[in-house]
Amino acid sequence: MSKVKPYALTSGTISNIEGAMTFTESIRTCFSKYADFKGCATKSELWWWVLFVFITTIALGIISDKLSAVFSVATLLPYFAVVTRRLHDTDRSGWFQLWAIIPVIGWILLIYWCVQESKSPNRFA
Repeated sequence: MSKVKPYALTSGTISNIEGAMTFTESIRTCFSKYADFKGCATKSELWWWVLFVFITTIALGIISDKLSAVFSVATLLPYFAVVTRRLHDTDRSGWFQLWAIIPVIGWILLIYWCVQESKSPNRFA
């Protein structure tokens, strides 16, 4: 028998109590918080969004490079916003994204911070 996860209504969306979001919840949340750099984001919200942007960019690239480029530019701001909210969830400033400017080491460091567990309470919640 499969275990049913308990769900709760949080900030207008339904998600399970552990904070994990489904793929569609994550996409809906990231588009609804298009340029919202305040608050926190769960790991699942960030990583579902990254997967969505990656797959859609590749699929659109097969159809048209220009269409893929337009999509990438259109999703750049919500991408920065969700990473900022994820860093807030680990009690770090969104400015820590600037570490990504440093090739390889900066990317690894940013990924490491994004996969860490949420810190509660934190100064951004």
